[in-house]
Amino acid sequence: MKIDKILAISGKPGLYELKIQTRSGFVAESLLDGKRITVGLRSNVSLLSEISMYTYTEEKPLVEVLRAIAQLENEGPALSHKEDNAKLIAYFETVLPDYDQDRVYASDIKKVLNWYNILQAKGMVSKEEPTVENAEEIKEQVVAAEKAKKKTTKKSE
Repeated sequence: MKIDKILAISGKPGLYELKIQTRSGFVAESLLDGKRITVGLRSNVSLLSEISMYTYTEEKPLVEVLRAIAQLENEGPALSHKEDNAKLIAYFETVLPDYDQDRVYASDIKKVLNWYNILQAKGMVSKEEPTVENAEEIKEQVVAAEKAKKKTTKKSE
């Protein structure tokens, strides 16, 4: 699931994809209707990759919550965000059983489900765990760097 360039813009409905960064802000394209808008630096903008949900033990990244919904729905559409609050809360408890009920409001749940359904319609959700493309290469580099550190530490003793 690639949501690193997906934005939520305060005061604007839906989600946007970052297209071009300019000196005075950036250009974003709506995932709902494909229209491009310019967004100034004064606008309140959130990257979906930076958003987390409160749980009783930790803050859970939004991408993990979206993946949990995708697993529950087999990558299909989720419950509509227009359902009544009791139904939304019961549904969200199946998705994220340990979410902090004091700090996560029904409006937050509506927003997450709306975002999930927008991303799902665009084919941007996945129930698969993210994989690092060159993980083996990175592992070898880290191991080599650690060995080099140990050698320099032994020589200085």
